[in-house]
Amino acid sequence: MYEFSLVQKIIIAAIPIIFAITVHEVAHGWVASKLGDPTAKLAGRLTLNPVKHVDLLGTIAVPLIMIALTPFAFGWAKPVPVDWRNLRQPRRDMALVAAAGPGANVIMLALWTLLLSSMATTGSDISYLATLLIEMAKVGIIINIVLIALNLLPLPPLDGSRIVTSFLSPGAAYKYNLLERWGLPILVVLIFTGVLGKILHPLIGFMLSIVNTLLGG
Repeated sequence: MYEFSLVQKIIIAAIPIIFAITVHEVAHGWVASKLGDPTAKLAGRLTLNPVKHVDLLGTIAVPLIMIALTPFAFGWAKPVPVDWRNLRQPRRDMALVAAAGPGANVIMLALWTLLLSSMATTGSDISYLATLLIEMAKVGIIINIVLIALNLLPLPPLDGSRIVTSFLSPGAAYKYNLLERWGLPILVVLIFTGVLGKILHPLIGFMLSIVNTLLGG
């Protein structure tokens, strides 16, 4: 097995991280466009070109810093614009658009798992490219699992909160979404106090167990 330098490890990690976050956002916009809202499409956001989605802080800096300093990582891209007024059935469609992001991460998780499985070998003679792909797949699996679990939290503005909102009355939904201005600070506090890890551990552990089973572990 080849050893990678710190710079190489950062590059290897950056590719699946950027891809996971970018496709997550595209999925929101794509589903919204299918349900009647062309806002993301008109804004040129239905593209896999990461330049259109990358937020230097949320997509690159924060995930890499957290990978280096903590056992947990998350990030975000520039939110895809969605105008709920254009949706055919706003309450139902809001939940579908929100669920599309984690749904895309589930698909990517399956693809990275399939790649890692195809690279599995019991021999010691493994190519540099295969080693690179194995390490990239491992990061891809972890980041997508974390994004699925994290985004399903019912904390505004995370996707889970949008799903919850679709089941609330207009008055309750308004009060609930007032939490959005405090969402990121709350999330940061939960991360660095270790509370978030305890909250997400059951779901992350469950998904990891499925991946390990598929890999023959």
